[in-house]
Amino acid sequence: MKTITQIVAVIIMVLLTAFAFAQNQQPWKGKFEQLGETLPTPNSYRTGSGAPGPNYWQQRADYEISAEVDDKTQVLTGSEKITYYNNAPEALNFLWLQLDQNVFAPNNMTDQTRTGVVKDSVPAGFLGYVSGITPSDYKGGYTIKSVRDATGKNLPYTINNTMMRVDLPAPMKTGDKFTFSVDWSYTEYDRQIFNGRGGYEFFPEDGNYVYTFAQWFPRMCVFDDYEGWQNKQFLGQGEFALTFGNYRVKITVPSDHIVGASGTLQNAKDVLTKEQLEKFEKAKKTFDTPVIIVSEDEAKQKEKTKSTKKSTWEFYAENVRDFAFAHSRKFIWDAMAVKVGDKTPLAQSLYPKEGNPLWGKESTKAIRNALEIYSERTIQYPYPVAYSVHTANQGMEYPMICFNGGRPNKDGTYSQQTLFSMVMVIVHEVGHNFFPMIVNSDERQWSWMDEGLNTFLEKETMRVRYPELAGTRGTPKGIVPYMKGEKSQMRPIMSMSDNIRQNEFGPNAYTKPSAALTLLRETVMGPELFDRAFKEYAERWAFKHPKPADFFRTMEDASAVDLDWFWRGWFFTTDNVDVDLSEVKWFRLKSEKSDPEKKDVKVKSGDLASGNGKGGGANDFSNGPQEFTLINTPEQLNGEFKSRVDDNAVRKKLEGKNIYQLKFKNVGGLVTPLVIEWTYKDGSKEIERIPAEIWRINESEITKVFVKEKEVVNIVVDPNAELADVEVKNNAFPKKTDSKFDQFKRNN
Repeated sequence: MKTITQIVAVIIMVLLTAFAFAQNQQPWKGKFEQLGETLPTPNSYRTGSGAPGPNYWQQRADYEISAEVDDKTQVLTGSEKITYYNNAPEALNFLWLQLDQNVFAPNNMTDQTRTGVVKDSVPAGFLGYVSGITPSDYKGGYTIKSVRDATGKNLPYTINNTMMRVDLPAPMKTGDKFTFSVDWSYTEYDRQIFNGRGGYEFFPEDGNYVYTFAQWFPRMCVFDDYEGWQNKQFLGQGEFALTFGNYRVKITVPSDHIVGASGTLQNAKDVLTKEQLEKFEKAKKTFDTPVIIVSEDEAKQKEKTKSTKKSTWEFYAENVRDFAFAHSRKFIWDAMAVKVGDKTPLAQSLYPKEGNPLWGKESTKAIRNALEIYSERTIQYPYPVAYSVHTANQGMEYPMICFNGGRPNKDGTYSQQTLFSMVMVIVHEVGHNFFPMIVNSDERQWSWMDEGLNTFLEKETMRVRYPELAGTRGTPKGIVPYMKGEKSQMRPIMSMSDNIRQNEFGPNAYTKPSAALTLLRETVMGPELFDRAFKEYAERWAFKHPKPADFFRTMEDASAVDLDWFWRGWFFTTDNVDVDLSEVKWFRLKSEKSDPEKKDVKVKSGDLASGNGKGGGANDFSNGPQEFTLINTPEQLNGEFKSRVDDNAVRKKLEGKNIYQLKFKNVGGLVTPLVIEWTYKDGSKEIERIPAEIWRINESEITKVFVKEKEVVNIVVDPNAELADVEVKNNAFPKKTDSKFDQFKRNN
């Protein structure tokens, strides 16, 4: 029977819950409550374990493309045939294609919604970045010449900014395929003026171009179980959601140009000289050092002669989500084979003379290092080639090919920073083959699923293969300056890509997720559990379309570590880690001979709970320990047990021990494990690790007691900067005064 007090309490709880729902709010959720309804409900397509379900499906699109680039006008003219396969459990009445080049079309949505200011003395070349004004006569965007079915009949289509809907003559049922063609053209842009992912770079000294073609053809949107058509407009920042398929591509360029692309070259005998072909074949069997296929001297000669003839390069790529290519007569070309499991992909670099000697020394080696480390941590690299192409101030990725910056001075010298930046960007962009080119996440909505995971593995590759260059990028220590920023100006990691401030996009999508994963691996889970779970995620979702919940659930499913608190704090909030070691008390058991027959021994000097006495409230250990005594266990506490606790044995175990009571305050709001460094009077040190679950009852303040054999002289929380704690000043005891703090920071 309930008491009046219990009944009143129940009524109050019901009223509060009803009020919360009436305000369209969820009832209070603690930091350790399960994500529950925050994540989508599992179903037969995506299971509660984070794996693809028994009814998982995805669409497919195959392409046959012919394109020609005019080296004088920079116009690309193309024709494509797309075969689209409907594997969805529903009929389709229309198809959606992406027209990414329309981001440069007149009156595009990106320009219309760009904000900016007018500033005095702004460099003319940066006017567009500051104010959004681009004083250029360039007219971008696609010219769609025709959209036809397999019989040549025109298909109705509607262009909405960067999206094009093609209406089908009859519904596509499950299992149907539909073939249609699109003819188009557009003028490539100068990437020095327009901040695009492809474009060209012009070299005035020799009058030549390096072309990088990206988002250059109309591409199918993703249609999936999660939201149907993913046809969110391309505004420039949020990248791409794409469908897997096979590509056969013919690219016509001047005969003295070298072409690199997503896929394997099908007609090497037609486009290479006999000597180039021999070196090309030699490179496929060379593992120790790159083979020079086109030398710098050859490239310099072609820069002068400029052939007027044309050649068509043919490539084939299987099971890829996109296709990109680069070409120039300026290209030096080197290549070597890489052993990855039972495969030997060909690592290849294309670069103008302006990249040497740095590129000849480092580029292809960096490809190899990335392929090897990423393959160990995820899945074996499945593709036959991997290109790194050099052009200024760039870092962009596509299946089997990426475009990278990092240029030495004109005299060939370069700084350590240039070397680091160049190697780092190549590792990062080659690494994107795994995320999102293979583990095919939706970049338009969740940048962190490719950029964050990839930055984490880039950091790991640099740590393992380039320890002399590895820094703090993507680590908890490196993310502290960002995490210390104004929270009201931040967005959580779980924000759609285009809704993140441009100056915040790098930390939010790249380095904060990487720092979180580093913390997860090194401190929360441990390398063994983390690596196996991370690999499980890659294996489950290779060549599929994962969503955030699939990653979160897989990491828990494969490790038996409850991480809902971690995802909630790091990914769904803008909280930071700031643990204040607010109080330390030092105790020792009072030494005295206890009479086992006596029922009680009075407390002589305070107790652990009150903390009264010499040690209480001090800023250091100078007052010495506070003494306490233990009373015999009262008879009533034994309850129904017939045996009795040996009180003297308990006292004996604590004799001479140093007992420390530490109080921690969660100032930053982000719950965290505790890493405590104890320094003892004899100079020795000990690291103690406490799981984040210590905060589960009180998320704001906790007190914990530690028993130590030796006397402690110093205590530091997060001594190795692995927790991303934003304020080290409140992490130590004895308390450091302002005058000593700079020295403390240097020592720690």
